[in-house]
Formats: sequence, C-alpha cells, structure tokens
Amino acid sequence: MAISFDKAFGVHPQAIQLRTERSEVLASNIANADTPGYKAKDFNFSEALSGARHRYTTSLERTNDKHISVSSQMNDGLQFRTPNQPDTGDGNTVDLQAERNEFLQNQVRFNASVQFMTDKISSLKKAIKGGQP
Repeated sequence: MAISFDKAFGVHPQAIQLRTERSEVLASNIANADTPGYKAKDFNFSEALSGARHRYTTSLERTNDKHISVSSQMNDGLQFRTPNQPDTGDGNTVDLQAERNEFLQNQVRFNASVQFMTDKISSLKKAIKGGQP
C-alpha cells in the first residue's frame, strides 16, 4: 500500500512555504519602519493558501551560449497595507507595533505547522517500522 504524502500532510507544506514568505515581507516592513516614503506590504494568507495568488515567471530566450540566462518572477498577491495611523509626514505607512504583532502571529502559526509535520512524520516512521521505536 502506497503512502500518499499529500493526504498525510494536507496543506501544511504549502502553509509553511507561505508563512516563510510572509515572514520575509513582514520583516522587510519592520526593517523599513524609519525609511521615508516606504509603504507597508502584506498578502492575504487565506487567498494565497487557496491558490488565488498566482506567480508569473518570465524568461528571456537565449540565442547564443554566451548570453546570460535571465528570468524574473512576479508575485501578484503582494499588496500595500491600509495604514492604521495618520501620515507621519514622511510618507511611511509602517505601524511598527502592528507589524510586530503580525510577525509574531505568523511565527506561532508557522511553528504549529512544523509541529504538525514533525508529529505526522514520526507517526509514519512508527507505522513503517511496525510500532517499533
């Protein structure tokens, strides 16, 4: 009987990948909290997990071996966050406290998915070994 990893792990591998990407976006927001004109960004995690977010990859055709291979990836799910605070005068829309809270929540959910995956892998290993530790 074959083991279906997709059925065993569910959405957790995709969730871990998306949580990692979201951590990078939120960390960028926090890092640019004092950058004039910086606009806070984020993406809707639920939409991204359901597949509503699309990635577009483009690459240039190489007609000679000496040409450099170039490709780019565009993410259409990244959006500017609606600011909760009035304009500070420098155009920056980062609310540092809100970004820290979002980053913490994202990290907790990331850890939950990793723990689920770890437990599931342990269960599969135990099943493969016939219950022997």
